[in-house]
Amino acid sequence: MAPLSLPVSFLLKQTDCLQRANIFRNVLQGLRQRPFRSRLWKRNFVAVSRGIGQLLSQQPRAKNYAASVCSSSADGQDLTERLWSVYHETKRQTQAISTDSVNPDTIFANNEMSLRDIEIYGFDYDYTLAFYSSHLHTLIFNIARDILITKHRYPEGLRKYEYIPNFAVRGLHYDVQKALLMKIDAFHYIQLGTVYRYLGLQPVSDEEVIAMYEGCHVPLEIMSDFYGKSSHGHTMKQFMDIFSLPEMTLLSCVNDFFMKHNIDYEPVHLYKDVKEAIRDVHVKGIMYRAVEADIDKYICYGEQSQAVLKKLSAHGKKMFLITNSPFDFVDRGMSYIVGKDWRDLFDVVIVHADKPGFFNDRRKPFRRVTDKGALLWDRIHRLEKGQIYKQGNLYEFLRLTGWRGSRVLYFGDHIYSDLADLTLKHGWRTGAIIPELRKEIKIMNTQPYVHMMTWLQSLTGLIEQMQVHRDPASQAVVEEWIREREAMRPQTKDIFNAQFGSLFRTYHNPTYFSRRLSRFADIYMASISCLLNYDFQHTFFPRRTPLQHESPFWPDHTPSL
Repeated sequence: MAPLSLPVSFLLKQTDCLQRANIFRNVLQGLRQRPFRSRLWKRNFVAVSRGIGQLLSQQPRAKNYAASVCSSSADGQDLTERLWSVYHETKRQTQAISTDSVNPDTIFANNEMSLRDIEIYGFDYDYTLAFYSSHLHTLIFNIARDILITKHRYPEGLRKYEYIPNFAVRGLHYDVQKALLMKIDAFHYIQLGTVYRYLGLQPVSDEEVIAMYEGCHVPLEIMSDFYGKSSHGHTMKQFMDIFSLPEMTLLSCVNDFFMKHNIDYEPVHLYKDVKEAIRDVHVKGIMYRAVEADIDKYICYGEQSQAVLKKLSAHGKKMFLITNSPFDFVDRGMSYIVGKDWRDLFDVVIVHADKPGFFNDRRKPFRRVTDKGALLWDRIHRLEKGQIYKQGNLYEFLRLTGWRGSRVLYFGDHIYSDLADLTLKHGWRTGAIIPELRKEIKIMNTQPYVHMMTWLQSLTGLIEQMQVHRDPASQAVVEEWIREREAMRPQTKDIFNAQFGSLFRTYHNPTYFSRRLSRFADIYMASISCLLNYDFQHTFFPRRTPLQHESPFWPDHTPSL
């Protein structure tokens, strides 16, 4: 049979899409040496690569095109064959599309912000200025596991369990009463296939999850509280801290041991015991002493943080440090990263801050700490450069420094404890440090991922459009496409993490983590070193992503450079 000719209007739309893609590709190639200025066009190009799916998914056009397919059946062409012809032509077109890479050192904007307005820079310490090797998570896991055995009298057999670096991702929820670890999207829906009761290759079956939760939706009243905690009737705990990766793994290991040995246990007690064991690792200083004793093993990327601080200081920016870590630990780490004179760079240094309580509790006064760690009792009338202060609260900090509003930019890795209150209550600008970004961007830059996602979007558009055909033969074709789409979707998860997928997306929706990130962080980046790529006049612009009822807006010509 001779090849079928597709409607001219359909081919013109696809040809136009590809022409636009070529225009943007040429622009991007000319900007390879200036990757950050090209970011807006680069993102537009990615949108172009999805243009076929977007064109197909627009309802009025879909209806018109579907009608043209129906009317063409009069010339003797079988409708089923025409559907497959559209399928193959769309797939051929999408395979021809390629994209330029996203630079993992880019700073991404949720909210427009200009560095020319920022006079004061604030920092958390852990995973903001100090980045740790994977050895630290193994250390935390091993110590907490042993505390469970020695202090809480858990079975000795737990010692055979070791930390699994690639088991969990940040941002997961844990149902304290059901002992289930899972990923939830921005709309409170559980992503099926990501619910785990214990270690192993198989998640809890979709049928069991749906039966336990009477569907996939998690009601607001049992979700974690504002700071991700399970309190005041909330049965879900959200793990937002990078330090929580060993905790999630340990919970799964103990559940695994109890299940395999048919030991009856109370999940709530298990959660509280593991939580206390992890807390002891930090509060009792076990982790701090271990890191200080072998700092080369645990701290990495120190030269990048040093370069950022030196650059800010050279441009006359005020700087402060607010961390929950103790002074000895911070002093040892900062001396390693920056040098013995690191305190000369900061106008204010606050340790043992007890965030997020620091941002809300007005009662705790500041207390000065000597170089040897002794606490002084004198009243604090001003925060002096070169001195170390403990605890305190943000309201007193604002009164003593006068550093208010949008001229302050604070960086931290914990979306809730570091950033939420600052942006909601005090109007500071906020920057989230997301180390996982670097790995995920590298995966998204690969051609297999680009081709898979482009075809998945296009296939979804075909399904959306062609579902209007209700005859059995056409429905059978569409059902086959649906099965192909369902088979592809787990691949988009597994390419990031076999158990839970990407930190930022479920199959198509943003994750609950992404939703909070976009709300509480003006900008986000893989590490603080990304600041080195921008001058202090730079303005960060968020991408204008079309809403569902909006059409994409394209430039009429190639931008002048």
